[in-house]
Amino acid sequence: MEVLILNASPRAPKSNSKKYASIFSKYCKVKTSYHNISKTNHLEICSYFENYSDVLLVFPLYADAIPVTLLNFFKTLEKNPPENKPTVSVLINCGFIEHYQNDVAIKMVKLFCKENSFKFGSVLKIGSGEAILETPFKILAVNKIKKLSKSITNKKYAEFKVTMPLTKNMFVKASTSYWISLGNKNSITKEQMETMKIEDK
Repeated sequence: MEVLILNASPRAPKSNSKKYASIFSKYCKVKTSYHNISKTNHLEICSYFENYSDVLLVFPLYADAIPVTLLNFFKTLEKNPPENKPTVSVLINCGFIEHYQNDVAIKMVKLFCKENSFKFGSVLKIGSGEAILETPFKILAVNKIKKLSKSITNKKYAEFKVTMPLTKNMFVKASTSYWISLGNKNSITKEQMETMKIEDK
């Protein structure tokens, strides 16, 4: 048994998804292999599927859906399916405090699996994913990743969820303070961040 970890974040090399994948690899009891999905390696990654019992997709929520990085990869995988189809599990994180904000994206992955005869495995839904690893609540996320790993290696697939134990108001205040502080470090004001012109930076 081996697990293929695929980072489908649009900014995979510097992403939170990479951090989550690293934690999963650390606690997984079987061999893992990690790859970023890029615009140019779809066929290469499709060829890897033959050699793995399980695939773990790690990605962030984008506009309440899967990121285009994963969507485009699915298009290639659909046209180049492996003979051996591993079980597909998901580790998804979003910037909202509510972990259930990830539900639509998970349904999209489940639909792809159903339409292309892949077995769907476990899920870990992480709320406040942009921040939780930088707080004392990191241990909560790590514990859930351990459970995710165990469920995959034991083939007792299940759904898990975690977020920071804060009220919405507390989370909004803390996140606003974080982004203003980060903006100040990069010479960007709160007013600039509230406009679309920030994309010009």
